[in-house]
Amino acid sequence: MKKKNIIELTRCDVEGYRAMEKLPVRVLCDNVRSMHNVGAIFRTSDAFLIDSVILCGITGRPPHPEIAKSALGAEESVAWSYAEDALAETLRLKEEGWRILVLEQTHGSLSLREYHRREGERVVLVVGNEVEGVDQRIVDIADICLEIPQYGTKHSLNVSCSAAIALWQIV
Repeated sequence: MKKKNIIELTRCDVEGYRAMEKLPVRVLCDNVRSMHNVGAIFRTSDAFLIDSVILCGITGRPPHPEIAKSALGAEESVAWSYAEDALAETLRLKEEGWRILVLEQTHGSLSLREYHRREGERVVLVVGNEVEGVDQRIVDIADICLEIPQYGTKHSLNVSCSAAIALWQIV
């Protein structure tokens, strides 16, 4: 097999991307402290036509050079907003009819491989802080807690890697 060249990988420009219909999927970042993780979440969101990214609490916001370094321009194509209080924003979205999916290791969590989004279902994937995870108050109001099965010695994956894996399954 021959690798595709840059011409064969042609993608739309930012304006074309913004005009495209997006999936009814949002990502809410609850106090994600690494700008590189934020940028990677933007890049993954661009790849999967995610509706928007919601940055909460201490999560960094564009424009920022460390976000740009890993987002590679996706911070320009993907719609985003900022909310200081992740819990209040999650409650607001839930009231609007969005289904809240928290990516967290909990008692009673659903294995990610068993989750299948119904056609047209509006969902928010909540990802958390690199050390503390998702705020327990958000976990308490979640519709579903999703867990990525892991088999090695580590307890978790990097938040941007986890978000990418979960978005792949959700999409």
